[in-house]
Amino acid sequence: MKFDEMTVEELETRQAEIAGMETEGVATEEIEQRALDLEAIKAELETRKQKAAEEAETRKKIADGMIGETKEEHQEEKKMDVNEIRSSKAYVDAFANYLVNGDDKECRALLTENAANNGQLPVPVIVDGIIRTAWEEDAILSRVRKTNFRGNVKVAFERAADPAYEHGEGTTAITEEDLTLGVVTMIPKMIKKYVRISDEIVAMGGEALVSYVYTELAHQIIKLLSSLVIGDIKGASTSHSSSAIGIPKIAGTPSLTIVPEAEANLTDEAKNVVVIINRLTSAAFNEARVAGNFAVDPYDGLTVLYTSALPAYSTADSDAVWMIVGDLDGAQVNYPEGEGVITKWDDLSEAEADMVKVHGRQYAAHGVTGPGRFVNVKKSGGSTTTT
Repeated sequence: MKFDEMTVEELETRQAEIAGMETEGVATEEIEQRALDLEAIKAELETRKQKAAEEAETRKKIADGMIGETKEEHQEEKKMDVNEIRSSKAYVDAFANYLVNGDDKECRALLTENAANNGQLPVPVIVDGIIRTAWEEDAILSRVRKTNFRGNVKVAFERAADPAYEHGEGTTAITEEDLTLGVVTMIPKMIKKYVRISDEIVAMGGEALVSYVYTELAHQIIKLLSSLVIGDIKGASTSHSSSAIGIPKIAGTPSLTIVPEAEANLTDEAKNVVVIINRLTSAAFNEARVAGNFAVDPYDGLTVLYTSALPAYSTADSDAVWMIVGDLDGAQVNYPEGEGVITKWDDLSEAEADMVKVHGRQYAAHGVTGPGRFVNVKKSGGSTTTT
């Protein structure tokens, strides 16, 4: 390779190689050639260094407006990728206009070839952040399994199985495992919510409007989805079926022993165990703690999560589930179309009141897919089953 075709790194490497070569016993012609190569490499490196310095000086003068084009005119044209476009103020403003008037031409003009004309319009990056934050702030949904499989999802689980056997040499052969499987089918449905906003809020436009609309929609949709997941758990049968996972159910009151008793009914598959109750129920647990002279933690050291999807113990009906103890990784939410919220704008139905309806929807499936991960605790008044 010619020296003028080599990179700076290659030149410096070759220079070091030649400088480190032995000279004893080497022909005079070869030594002379090495010397010539070293001089050529040195000259090439010096030329490169001087050229780089001149280019840097030229760029500085252009940036300072001292010569030629302005800084903006001189900048090399660079196509932004989709994420860069979605992060730009221009796209956020265009998206806000699209929310109001339903015309996506301005957004697609900014996206150019990065978005299909008939495809779903990408939301600004700030919307992704709003939805992700809503997920993370929800105590329940931040702990469940999330997937993005298309269509219906089928999850197999073990209903019953023989244990493994210890087999001694020469003894009777072990029997084949008798394994019975069940399959939970998760069918997605639309979760919908609409909010009313005033013309004054619409007039804010830009990022303020987009943030307001999506923060409210994401909060309400995720709040409902969280309660649906709780409903899957508390509404489960106490025994497995061919299409659903059974969850043990015990009866008890807020006491110093009820949480450890519930834990005892979990399998070793439950790793990150939490206690889920209505916030009002915590008062009853505090009474139990006080009665025990504060010597025992009624929650057995577990993290406590609050949800209004469970009734307070004091107002719960007989046999109603008022507490769940378990590992939320045993619940799953699947998003066939991703975790985004799709919106539809209605500025006509309540125009006389200067109000606009914004409809949001999210396509999701949810269910219990991990056996042995949960225990329901009900209010006394019926039979107790831990199957």
